[in-house]
Amino acid sequence: MAILVTGGAGYIGSHTTVELLNSGYEVVVLDNFSNSKNISLRRMEEITGKNIKYCEVDLLNPKGIEDIFKENKIEAVIHFAGLKAVGESVSMPLHYYLHNIVSTINLCETMGKYGVKNLVFSSSATVYGIPEYVPIPEDVPLKATNPYGRTKLIIEEMLKDLYISDPEWKIALLRYFNPIGAHSSGLIGEDPNGVPNNLMPYITQVAIGKLQELHVFGNDYNTIDGTGVRDYIHVVDLAKGHLAALKKLGNIHGVEAYNLGTGNGYSVLEVIEAFKRVSGVQIPYKIVDRRPGDVAVCYADVTKANKELDWKAEKGIEEMCRDSWKWQRENPNGYMEDVKATSQHGI
Repeated sequence: MAILVTGGAGYIGSHTTVELLNSGYEVVVLDNFSNSKNISLRRMEEITGKNIKYCEVDLLNPKGIEDIFKENKIEAVIHFAGLKAVGESVSMPLHYYLHNIVSTINLCETMGKYGVKNLVFSSSATVYGIPEYVPIPEDVPLKATNPYGRTKLIIEEMLKDLYISDPEWKIALLRYFNPIGAHSSGLIGEDPNGVPNNLMPYITQVAIGKLQELHVFGNDYNTIDGTGVRDYIHVVDLAKGHLAALKKLGNIHGVEAYNLGTGNGYSVLEVIEAFKRVSGVQIPYKIVDRRPGDVAVCYADVTKANKELDWKAEKGIEEMCRDSWKWQRENPNGYMEDVKATSQHGI
């Protein structure tokens, strides 16, 4: 029996796939490679010493999804696939509603048809909107402030309705905060298309010389230094949280939400300083206007995940920065370096 990982070639999906394989799970990866590269699959195989079965399928293609369930014995699904840029979602809301919500409907319909009713869903702290207080527990009212967050919130509500209609479903909603870092091998990491939307790859691309300076979106928030405060979590800790949730599914009755974060907040300028300490590289930056949909402070209350999942983030901000820098330094153009090398050798 296998675990189907949708979006398994992407940033969080690839690290989770590695942890699954290292823990003895059989894995099938589904990805359309719209925001990932299939080279990451070979890198995962190099890390784990195991072959990875993958299917290039878009979740907007129901037949493609069904073929996977016909050809494989799937026992549970970890669902990462989707679009994830807050700013882009503000300018392209319909694109996000289509690719995040309709794709999840297609996936769940096929899962139900084949009797696969164990699901770990990749949600987001954006479902909390502008928090009234921090740290944020799971039971506060949900009120997303941008289309990306609303797609996650709609899917969460949809999955709750799915359980009400069929109590055989067991669903974990993982609301994670701000994943950064990379695998300690330097073989897999975050490889965004174009100018990064997330802070850490933006910092590392400035450090490596690909970008001239970092844009800091706003310095007039009510925070320690005026810049936005977030709960940054190492992507490997986050990946291990998915394994903990997968193990918990057997004891879940219905739908349970869990925050995955460290429970600590760092400002943008504090992250820049931490990166400078571990890398020795100066990061020139420029203060620009706030981004639409951003909030001032957001960090997690992780009590529930610590207790019920027996999981806790272990890596600190400097290790997150160090691993991010190693990934960028050894892969200055991300996976594209490997793509070019492969092409030159005629493989």
